Amino acid sequence: MVGLSFALYIGVALWSKARSTGDFYVAGSNVHPIVNGMATAADWMSAASFISMAGLVSFMGRDGSVYLLGWTGGYVLLALLLAPYLRKFGKYTVPDFVGDRYYSQLARIVAVVCAVFVSFTYVSGQMRGVGIVLSRFLNVNATLGVIIGIGIVFFYAVLGGMKGITYTQVAQYCVLIFAYMVPAIFISILITNNPIPQLGMGAVDDAGINLLDRLNGLNEALGFDRYTDGSKSKIDVFCFTAALMLGTAGLPHVIIRFYTVRKASEARASAGWALLFIALLYTTAPAVAIFARTNLLETVTYEQNGELQDIRYDDAPEWFKNWEKTELIKFNDINEDGKIQYRGSKSETENELEINQDIMVLANPEIAKLPNWIIGLVAAGGLAAALSTAAGLLLVISTAVAHDLLKGCIAPHLTEKQELRAARIAAGVAVCIAGYLGINPPGFVGEVVAFAFGLAASSFFPAIVMGIFTKRMNKDGAVAGMIVGITFTAAYIIFFKFIRKDFDSPEFWLWGISPEGIGTIGMLLNFIVASVVSAFTPQPPDDVQALVEDIRVP
Repeated sequence: MVGLSFALYIGVALWSKARSTGDFYVAGSNVHPIVNGMATAADWMSAASFISMAGLVSFMGRDGSVYLLGWTGGYVLLALLLAPYLRKFGKYTVPDFVGDRYYSQLARIVAVVCAVFVSFTYVSGQMRGVGIVLSRFLNVNATLGVIIGIGIVFFYAVLGGMKGITYTQVAQYCVLIFAYMVPAIFISILITNNPIPQLGMGAVDDAGINLLDRLNGLNEALGFDRYTDGSKSKIDVFCFTAALMLGTAGLPHVIIRFYTVRKASEARASAGWALLFIALLYTTAPAVAIFARTNLLETVTYEQNGELQDIRYDDAPEWFKNWEKTELIKFNDINEDGKIQYRGSKSETENELEINQDIMVLANPEIAKLPNWIIGLVAAGGLAAALSTAAGLLLVISTAVAHDLLKGCIAPHLTEKQELRAARIAAGVAVCIAGYLGINPPGFVGEVVAFAFGLAASSFFPAIVMGIFTKRMNKDGAVAGMIVGITFTAAYIIFFKFIRKDFDSPEFWLWGISPEGIGTIGMLLNFIVASVVSAFTPQPPDDVQALVEDIRVP
């Protein structure tokens, strides 16, 4: 199934090969809104959505809902506030918009640096997802899995550009949504006798016990927090959700998709279609998380005389041994009694099982003993999710370098052919760097992606919003705001995640806000600095103010 899906993507890329810079950057601006909505959904539903999100929710419980709320709410914001106006503006990229709106090459260069930084942070999570999928299903290590993924992305991103990527992403959406929904429906029937996962997660079993109550009981018996209770503070939940929302609205690889349609009304329509296609997966994810968590806890334990007992390692099911080979599940028999003791922090017994949360969706069909073809389908779906977003991000990096930096600033007299060659070379170099980041990722797939959203929220969102809705905002304010916002956010993340990991807990965080949520504070700093600086510096030229008026006319 993985091989067939790869053959499909390469075939589509060959069929839709880019023949001009317009094809390479924005697919000739001639994509139908429904097709663009499907491609946007695939572009946006990354390995974090397919592989990591349900895993995060299955381990975090109620706290994991920040991902569901943030990543869907941001899309509404994008559809209403940004997409149509940016399409009306008519440029290829976000740095293009920033450079022209703020009439400054410096503003363009700062936007290029932000776009590349955000995109590389995000793409490292995607390549890690590719490595996890291939390490299990092709029996190779994660490093070789990443290298195989690089080869596939390199082929259709460098050859096809946005045109190739758009039609490849339509195929990838079909693969990933089918791969996500089929196991979810099967497992919902097995656990709850209800074929609709969204309803199944609230179902009552034959004994009259609600599935969530059953899961709460299992969690508490093993020393974990109740699944339906949250431990995060309200301010952290708010900032985390807001960072994901505003980051969605500032992600350069999503915004560029709205340039691939003919006019502003089609940009709005394609955003609506994308939201519908995205909702299919996002309303299913919490159900998948609950089923996965219940299956896992009932795999490592069994009930005897009303008491919960640990299973012996020798009796562990086949799926457990299969995933152990990937080193994403690790069993350490501390007390040497041959039993698997999976325990939470509230238990007096030491935990002997380490589980990488990114495997939960991928292992779920095996845990539930579903047919092998469904397991293969999930592998193909996970790869489709990771590769579709990786391709979109790599295109952003290549266009930022070739179109915005090289053609826009350094060598404005480049011919179209030379610019296209430069874009392909930049994409090739970006693929190699992305591969390195995939082999040495800074965290879980979902966690890394959350950092990228925070960086996007703190840099691009204020510059774009004020660029559209405020005539007074000038180049000095925009540049100062972007630099302060992204510097503060990146420094906070780097300090707690790389320099002082021992301080990465609520008592040391600023106002109790986690590194994943700090992008909201960075965004507010950006707004404040930009507004103050622009108030004390000259107004934008009359032609720029007229441009701002014009892009708001329907």
